[in-house]
Amino acid sequence: MYRKSVYFLIVAVAVLIVIGCVMLFSTSAFAQDSHGNPHFFIKRQFIWLGVGTLGCMVAANIDYHFWQRTWWIWFAASFVLLALCFVPPIGMRINGSARWINLRFFQFQPSELGKFAAITALAWWFSQETTEAKTFLKGFVAPIAGTAILLMLIAPEVDMGTTALIGATMFTMMFVAGTRLRYILPIFAGGLLGMLWIATHIGERNSRIMAFLDLERFKEGAGLQQYQALIAFGSGGVEGLGLGNGRQKMAYLPFAHTDFIFPMVGEELGLRCTLLIVFCYVVIIICGTCIATRARDRFGMLLGFGLVVILGLQAALNIGVTTALLPNKGLPLPLISYGGSNLAYCLFCIGILINIYRQGLDEKVDKTSVRLRVRTTPHRLAVKL
Repeated sequence: MYRKSVYFLIVAVAVLIVIGCVMLFSTSAFAQDSHGNPHFFIKRQFIWLGVGTLGCMVAANIDYHFWQRTWWIWFAASFVLLALCFVPPIGMRINGSARWINLRFFQFQPSELGKFAAITALAWWFSQETTEAKTFLKGFVAPIAGTAILLMLIAPEVDMGTTALIGATMFTMMFVAGTRLRYILPIFAGGLLGMLWIATHIGERNSRIMAFLDLERFKEGAGLQQYQALIAFGSGGVEGLGLGNGRQKMAYLPFAHTDFIFPMVGEELGLRCTLLIVFCYVVIIICGTCIATRARDRFGMLLGFGLVVILGLQAALNIGVTTALLPNKGLPLPLISYGGSNLAYCLFCIGILINIYRQGLDEKVDKTSVRLRVRTTPHRLAVKL
């Protein structure tokens, strides 16, 4: 399984990208901010796809220990860029959220770099020989305090989805690294309650929670997207209405090309294609976990596992939101939704996983090396016997 895991991983990623480009071509022409150009978003997505592919190739050929040595650079860069989101005119506020930095030629979300910085910092911390994961200070307080530096900048952007995503990934990595559950569970529950309290005291987020609890009542307000998404799934059924024949993208479902592209897949291509997408994410999670567990060292294992967790959780959250199983979070569907910075980040993560695989432990090679050692050093075995 391990020897073929990278090939399954690449095929699953390629399938998701193809579906994403096809659906973006079908839906983005009806977007309100297309500037009168039906190919505006698909052209920009292809540009970012080229950037992401280049980043994937570079990451696949750079020794992943480079990220272990330079983790503090990405952490500091993330801190500065996240702070710039609140500094006009560099920072942009869209739909009540200050998540974007506007440079002269392009826009991007620094929170994507923040995800990577948090994962590399946690992997570096728990890979140190002096770090005792089971202790309260080094295994629990220190990693939470370090990650909180970034979260304190992401949460005020009113980006609760990314905050929850990084927080959940942090706790999962801490558990894998060996932090005691009796430390994690209380603070995890407290964090959920804290986010719920914050969400209920922010007007827009409070309305989303109320819409989640009673979607029928708020179907023309805060619950419009999720209600129209359910209509799209129901209209498509098993077979779908056919590529390009979807109706919800025609100004009925807002942001059909970004956060809510999954219902458009269900409407036009049917249940079979949506299940194919879910299957591809499952393949990425299984293959990525297999690669991480066969890493040559603790840092590679934690880095690979953290990247897999954050990709898998983001996909699960988006699917949960678009099927009205979770409150609206505003997270894109990895590798499918329109969004250049997220697409480039996801492909970059895949490149790192490929590099971990290239340097990973091979079962057949390990067994061969063991047999060679046994044959060349029989006297050591005799002494032990």
